[in-house]
Amino acid sequence: MFTAFLIKYAEIGIKGKNRFLFEDALIGQIKYALKKCEGEFLIHKTQGRIYVEAQTEFDFEETVGYLRRVFGISGICPVVYVEDQGFDRLCETIIRYIGEVYPERSKTFKVQARRARKNYPLDSMEINARMGEAILEAYPEMKVDVHNPDIVLNIEVREKIYIYSETIPGPGGMPVGTGGKAMLLLSGGIDSPAAGYMIAKRGVKLDAVYFHAPPYTSERAKQKVVDLARLLARFTGPVYLHVINFTDIQLYIYEKCPHEELTIIMRRYMMRIAEHIAQETGCLGLITGESIGQVASQTMSSLIATNEVCQLPVYRPLIGFDKQEIVELSEKIGTYETSILPFEDCCTIFVAKHPVTKPNLNVIRRHEHNLDERIEELVDTALKTKELIIAE
Repeated sequence: MFTAFLIKYAEIGIKGKNRFLFEDALIGQIKYALKKCEGEFLIHKTQGRIYVEAQTEFDFEETVGYLRRVFGISGICPVVYVEDQGFDRLCETIIRYIGEVYPERSKTFKVQARRARKNYPLDSMEINARMGEAILEAYPEMKVDVHNPDIVLNIEVREKIYIYSETIPGPGGMPVGTGGKAMLLLSGGIDSPAAGYMIAKRGVKLDAVYFHAPPYTSERAKQKVVDLARLLARFTGPVYLHVINFTDIQLYIYEKCPHEELTIIMRRYMMRIAEHIAQETGCLGLITGESIGQVASQTMSSLIATNEVCQLPVYRPLIGFDKQEIVELSEKIGTYETSILPFEDCCTIFVAKHPVTKPNLNVIRRHEHNLDERIEELVDTALKTKELIIAE
């Protein structure tokens, strides 16, 4: 029955003179999302509204599923639209609409008309009253309730007349790309994909970097990260995943540095490398999935030690989440089942038995000098041999 969707947004509406930029970005993201759908769609905006109109047959559930992944959309309203052929014909359409959409009609309702086209012969209040009367005549088991109705029947009189009564929740947030670009340190765990989702929801385009350590981590571990990047790409658009071979750097750190400091020093080099790639690719910050106290490398002291090597800001959207909250978020966005596959990343393989939880920065710096002989060469080789995978 439905031939179009009204796309509602929230924050975009308060952007003042720049609102059109955010609307255009949202339209671009909708077009990208619907490329994978069967059918053809016309996406356009008019008078503070964005409409997705089907030009051919389409799968309703599939289309709604893709729209629900577009950041910036707060609500998706399935719409029937008709040409203006007089009020009596509109009444017939509304009565048929209710009959098809609400087969169980012992419900309360109110009519909420909006007359954007001022030359329409009835004003909004007159449409409300006369349409309500027609509905009650057709379906006497229904009742009017203007305060807490079961059904809010919206009628928008524009160039065409749009009819809708349901709002399917969207993800909210801001359209991807309106907030710049950042580099996500993506592991195979639960946390980092959830962190990427949270930042992308604020309009940030994602690139990602993964540290691979063959033969200690398998190709299956790498494929798991690629799969996670693809799952994120459903919300963010294509993710450029930079795969760094980190084995020689890790082994060198393992050989030259105290083992209880292995995780912190290894993490500091990951941050250095990620920042190097971020600066080359125009990213404005780094993103990690850290939360305070979750593991030894995520204490306040440890976070200070890893932050110290970065000039770019480091965004940690999960910093105050507990593990259960992160799990629930990863289940919501569909990454959890992939994240728990039993293929370990390099951080897990090289973890110390008794890692330091309150690292002393001066001591860490001093021990990093043990690496001076070869570390720059190893980092340079890792950067030159990195692999780029486009996940979409």
